[in-house]
Amino acid sequence: MSETTGTYTQTARSTPTRYASRASYDRAAVHAVIDEALVCHVGFIRDAAPVVLPTVHARAGDVLYIHGSSGGRFSLLDGEPVGVTITLVDCLVLARSWLHHSAAYRSVVIHGTARIVTDGEEKLAAMASLIDRVARGRAADTRPPTPKELAKTAIVAIELAEASLKVRGDQLAEEPGDEQLPHWAGVIPLKLAAGVPVPAADLVEGVKLPDYLIDYSRG
Repeated sequence: MSETTGTYTQTARSTPTRYASRASYDRAAVHAVIDEALVCHVGFIRDAAPVVLPTVHARAGDVLYIHGSSGGRFSLLDGEPVGVTITLVDCLVLARSWLHHSAAYRSVVIHGTARIVTDGEEKLAAMASLIDRVARGRAADTRPPTPKELAKTAIVAIELAEASLKVRGDQLAEEPGDEQLPHWAGVIPLKLAAGVPVPAADLVEGVKLPDYLIDYSRG
């Protein structure tokens, strides 16, 4: 099975308790949301209490890599169960009643076991993937980490074996008769837009904006 075809196995944990019909286990659709998003949130238990932390991520096939500090809490997760959520909000849905205001979204939930990456080659490849997630081609266009920098970095791998996608479209859901109320209803599309790149003040003379940063977008 290739990384962009087929489906993930549905489990009790990956089945939504509400609006289960909005769930999808299609690998390509799950991967598309993971690859578009810049930030994920990682949940775990520490000192008998829940902790959720944001971080950057990258996907290599069916492995999700997240970045942290070797002195941070992610470095202590080896072998522990974790939950990861990734959400993209596409528009706001404004109904005529408070109850039916909503948003169009695509949200991925991942359950798995954290693995601290200790293999040098895998760690470097994962870090390169994280850099290229910011801008494709960036890893080859910048200095790789020194051994000291590599030691200060923690990379956590999570196998994408139990993953699901939940999608809500931009449809309005209203109570019968509410369409006659004198209130505006509709949707407000949202988009993450990049501005014009601003060069560093101390940029070496003659260094030009790389082609991969021209017309940069996250779509």
